[in-house]
Amino acid sequence: MGLTIGVDIGGTKIAAGVVDEEGTILETYKVPTPPTADGVTDAICAAVSEVSSNHTIDAVGIGAAGYVDDKRATVLFAPNINWRHEPLKDKVEQRIGLPVVVENDANCAAWGEYRFGAGQGHEDVICITLGTGLGGGIIIGNKLRRGRFGVAAEFGHIRVVPDGLLCGCGSQGCWEQYASGRALVRYARQRANATPENAAILLALGDGTAEGIEGKHISQAARQGDLVAVDAFRELARWAGAGLADLASLFDPSAFIVGGGVSDEGDLVLDPIRKSFKRWLVGGAWRPHAQVLAAQLGGEAGLVGAADLARQG
Repeated sequence: MGLTIGVDIGGTKIAAGVVDEEGTILETYKVPTPPTADGVTDAICAAVSEVSSNHTIDAVGIGAAGYVDDKRATVLFAPNINWRHEPLKDKVEQRIGLPVVVENDANCAAWGEYRFGAGQGHEDVICITLGTGLGGGIIIGNKLRRGRFGVAAEFGHIRVVPDGLLCGCGSQGCWEQYASGRALVRYARQRANATPENAAILLALGDGTAEGIEGKHISQAARQGDLVAVDAFRELARWAGAGLADLASLFDPSAFIVGGGVSDEGDLVLDPIRKSFKRWLVGGAWRPHAQVLAAQLGGEAGLVGAADLARQG
């Protein structure tokens, strides 16, 4: 199979890209994400039509945030789009006249990193994405593991604190409430309120109040040595690394790949994650340690992965 198209459905934009067999993006087209479910389907088809006009395309892969069934055809549930048992594959295929594969967006990103990014050379890889929430993907024995019903690797909703913080999923104490972009902002705001004298740089970057602190301010302040910003990253890393240690007990991969917006800060967050992972790894003094690697493809991982999964069929 030759060229395929990957589609990444984001909160503000839908990106479609033509991708070759080496994972190189040849052309992209982006449209704003519509507010309605039918509008999203229309936008997907329009983006695919536009980006394919100068190429011969064999198949299309769509990365959707939500639960996708075992046939990679129906979105069972999407938290940010009103899709409930949405037959997305059939709807798009009928309109574009090409084979379509639908996959969870975090699985797409994991596959993209495994095939063309930080996971190259590894057969057993666990990926997590530290963004607004926490997603993930499982590659074991060179295969994407989706579970019997297609909804495996929802790592963000593993309960790590009984009766802990309320999560958007309706449960309490989910991992993403403690290791995510939202968690990072919460840590920084709480600490800035408690000890504003240690957050002078951080507060100055916002509007002077703890409530005005945003993720971009925390990164900038931490690089300037702001004590509260640095401590917020350490707290996030403590939870992230401990969670990876638990996943090592389950899957025993050779590598963990950490992606998502938070991971863009590089060693500022990855070094303390590695330390926390080492601290909490059961039997860590006597067993081999998985590598903890930074994702390499950035925001393009999901698009590239979706395109390659379409190529796999």
